[in-house]
Amino acid sequence: MTPDDQPVLVFDSGIGGLTVLREARVLMPERRFVYVADDAGFPYGGWAEDALRDRIVDLFDGLLRDHDPALCIVACNTAFTVAGAALRAAYPGMTFVGTVPAIKPAAERTRSGRVSVLATPGTVRRDYTRDLIQSFASQCHVTLVGSPRLARMAEAYVRGLPVSDEAVAAEIAPCFVEDGGARTDIVVLACTHYPFMANVFRRLAPWPVDWLDPAEAIARRARSLLPRRADALHPEEDDTALFTGGRPDFATRRLMNSFGLKVA
Repeated sequence: MTPDDQPVLVFDSGIGGLTVLREARVLMPERRFVYVADDAGFPYGGWAEDALRDRIVDLFDGLLRDHDPALCIVACNTAFTVAGAALRAAYPGMTFVGTVPAIKPAAERTRSGRVSVLATPGTVRRDYTRDLIQSFASQCHVTLVGSPRLARMAEAYVRGLPVSDEAVAAEIAPCFVEDGGARTDIVVLACTHYPFMANVFRRLAPWPVDWLDPAEAIARRARSLLPRRADALHPEEDDTALFTGGRPDFATRRLMNSFGLKVA
């Protein structure tokens, strides 16, 4: 396989990475994509760090051998904050583009100085996340909100299953902080599942905020690391989706097909 024929591999614990895939396709139309959902390990938020790190590194051993990607996008905050350094150490010849909470751009954009980070419990308790706050948002009031339920809700929502407004509102409510007349004005969506529900969040929010989705920035970073071919067309071979848990259900297969992915 020549470098121009190598696919871009997008990895997530479930379907959240589709938000990143969507943006990456726009910027890299000449590339083939392989989407990998570790549904057998979903959700990552409840895993012990060492066990999750070992699982992800072991999974990539087979993925890199089987697909020979040009570049890997780890489209999951929890996965990358836990295993990003270990992946780069284990596979030094591969380029990994990670996903981390968009705390720096949030700190640059906020006008009220009040930012919330809506994430999974695992991402919230990571030292990585707290280091980002210390490095880039030390002058801001940052509220960390670790939702134990939203990733599953987003998976259900994007499959067309009913999700209760009351349940969603309860999960996002801690993001909204008002103190001394200053209100939260930016909520960082620090799980790639969450942008699927951004319109629901907007509708249920007690006041308007900027819901910061990092997907486009991740895709731009990946684009910058691969050579451009202005005359290239998308390969004839289909983009594919793989599931570590085996055969996905009908709703998931239909969703993958709607994203132009052939389930392997």
